[in-house]
Amino acid sequence: MSASKYNLRNPLPLSASQEAEVKQLYYKRVRGHCAAEIKAFAECAVNRTVTATWVCREQRLAMNGCMVAHAKPEEEDRAREEWFATHEERKREHQAKLDAVEERRAQVIQMMRADEERRRQRAEEEEKKRRGQ
Repeated sequence: MSASKYNLRNPLPLSASQEAEVKQLYYKRVRGHCAAEIKAFAECAVNRTVTATWVCREQRLAMNGCMVAHAKPEEEDRAREEWFATHEERKREHQAKLDAVEERRAQVIQMMRADEERRRQRAEEEEKKRRGQ
């Protein structure tokens, strides 16, 4: 694999949509660290609405504490580095999808032209039969 053109320690400024992708990665990573605490709170909160706030207080505090402990700028930096590290791969995947769509489009156009040609030939044959009778 070729070296990335991005400097992961001092990356280029990102667009708003790219920043949103980094944030999603960041939140996913934080949720991954706190999966057990989130699951415990979710299990406690099942079939509860307002009462979940105080009935599940212990689980909620554990979940929030874990999230706060892991939601640090360093974790966001790691998410940004991961985003840059996988950027080229995502770009290749996107291009492959576009290429597949374009290839299918070309196939459909070719089939339509072949169908048009068959119809034209049938019409010519029918015209010849009418003239011959």
